[in-house]
Amino acid sequence: MRIVVGSDHAGFTLKQHVKASLEGQGHEVVDVGTTSADSTDYPQFAAQAARMVAAGDAERGVVVCGSGNGVTITANKIDGIRAVNAHDAAEAEMARLHNGINVLGLSEARVDASTADEIVTAFLGTDFEGGRHERRIDEIADVERGGDGTPPSSA
Repeated sequence: MRIVVGSDHAGFTLKQHVKASLEGQGHEVVDVGTTSADSTDYPQFAAQAARMVAAGDAERGVVVCGSGNGVTITANKIDGIRAVNAHDAAEAEMARLHNGINVLGLSEARVDASTADEIVTAFLGTDFEGGRHERRIDEIADVERGGDGTPPSSA
């Protein structure tokens, strides 16, 4: 699987761990930065990673900052992206099953490397359930296009 990773300085160490782990599993990893623990801002890295996923240049994305919140909020600003800041594997699994997330946010301050491995494994190893959830994904896409997310009437 081709996976894009990105982080700011506060997520750099965990991003490097995730990157090495993914590469060790045979995934192709694209690292959009940052490249050190020197202070930087997260929006540029999260947006670049999310745009790659939205464009189909990567199948999934993992973005990391101190809290996981900023990178997740940024990723969700890109049309077609559904990102969740997961703190455990069950949360990531449910977000894939029901929400079809394609970008995973992680908090370096709250998630250790071992837990991150479990979360990423659940994110990558869980398929979207579809069915009734597909309708909801379509409603989210309607909101992205300026709609109100109301399901179409069945006529």
